[in-house]
Amino acid sequence: MRASASRLRWVALARSVLLVVGLALAASLPADGPLPPEEVDLSLFNFARVEYDSTGGWGEAYYAYDGRVWQRWQTDFPEADENFSFRLQQLTAILAKQKATSRRLTDPDLFDFPFIYMSDVGWMDLTAEEQAALREYLARGGFLWVDDFWGQGEWRNFERAMRQILPDRRWRRIPDSHPILQTVFDLPSAPQVPARSFASPYGTSYEPAGLHRRPVGSLEQVNFRGYFDTHGRLMVVATHNTDIGDGWEREAYGQWYFETFSTKSYAVGVNIIVYALTH
Repeated sequence: MRASASRLRWVALARSVLLVVGLALAASLPADGPLPPEEVDLSLFNFARVEYDSTGGWGEAYYAYDGRVWQRWQTDFPEADENFSFRLQQLTAILAKQKATSRRLTDPDLFDFPFIYMSDVGWMDLTAEEQAALREYLARGGFLWVDDFWGQGEWRNFERAMRQILPDRRWRRIPDSHPILQTVFDLPSAPQVPARSFASPYGTSYEPAGLHRRPVGSLEQVNFRGYFDTHGRLMVVATHNTDIGDGWEREAYGQWYFETFSTKSYAVGVNIIVYALTH
């Protein structure tokens, strides 16, 4: 009887803890309805991140890390974007807005931004209206960079969306000889950057398969891919099986990480931005 009573007390305590945790997580999720778009200075370059919705629940559409709950579109935001904008202005003649900027694809001022960025799109779910807006944005000359998604399942989710957006276009591998890798910094290939939590001088540079959407497949090879228009203009760049954004966000997390990964992240980021703005 004592063992049974003790077990019941532990079950009751566990349920209470789970209830408190669940309420805290629910409170930390964003309220319904979008925030009004922040005004930006269009005389500066604005690194504009896309807000989007994702399918699924815990561990899919959102997750907990570093003491907060993140929606997928928010991965590494705003620190990555602000660190990159600061370095972009340091390393080039581009005058960049230092505060992070985000927009929905359906925001009326989307076309004010020549460049937009998406992160962690493995569970992304775009509405027909959002797909149409992105299709028009790319047709008008806009440029999209998609980063930090890993494995077959996450790539298939992104490719499924792109088939709706650009039904007559298919992705192509961007060769290492492409000018986008030599625009400012001479890079031999797109680098593989792991999230800071998985980076080690004694380990691999790819992330654990268990964190990503199934089927996972191989994570070892970086896939640098693009979508081109009928005239050969590169419209969309995808850095798959790598987390360039974490190299920006975590630049202050130690000299080894900065020198090994952040420097490469900044180099490829600068190359992509300069290429997008000059082509």
